[in-house]
Amino acid sequence: MGDVLLIAVAAATANNLVLVYLLGLGPVLDSSYRPGRVAGLTLAITLLLMLTTSLAHLLDRWVLVPYHLEYLRIIGYLVLVGAVASLADQVLRWTSERLHPETRPALRLVAIHSAVLGVALLTSGTTASLAGALALGLGAGLGFGLVLLVFAGLETRLEQAPASLRGPAIALVTLGMMSLAFLGFSGIGT
Repeated sequence: MGDVLLIAVAAATANNLVLVYLLGLGPVLDSSYRPGRVAGLTLAITLLLMLTTSLAHLLDRWVLVPYHLEYLRIIGYLVLVGAVASLADQVLRWTSERLHPETRPALRLVAIHSAVLGVALLTSGTTASLAGALALGLGAGLGFGLVLLVFAGLETRLEQAPASLRGPAIALVTLGMMSLAFLGFSGIGT
């Protein structure tokens, strides 16, 4: 149980998929997300990542590795991500009318997003169990939401800055400083 918790915490902090692997920068750099709208997107992406990582782990362990089809891993994961995102879109359409307008366009983008495919590929090389894959998906989703929330809060401060300190360049510099701050969490597991 301790290893699973350590995987989730490490994926959210020290191995953050946005700040370490540079996956999922699009929604973070999009200035339309405000701190109040981040919760629905974080929930949707976390659930999508947990489902995708667990199914990717099962696909890898039951189909790709036993039949020596490891070279089809990326194609299989692309099909898997597309199917899971379509399924999540249908579930959101049927169940949640409140989150529906905010998260449906985001889920369509996430279906082709590098973060989901990247976490699925990380699952195949880093986790040995289904619980570890679920923890990796949970931690990656929560870490993505944490970065999105912090950057959405900083975006309101960046809008008040002088004109020379606005735009994508200062946003990337800010993400670099956030990455250095999150680097402090790298000694947690040792």
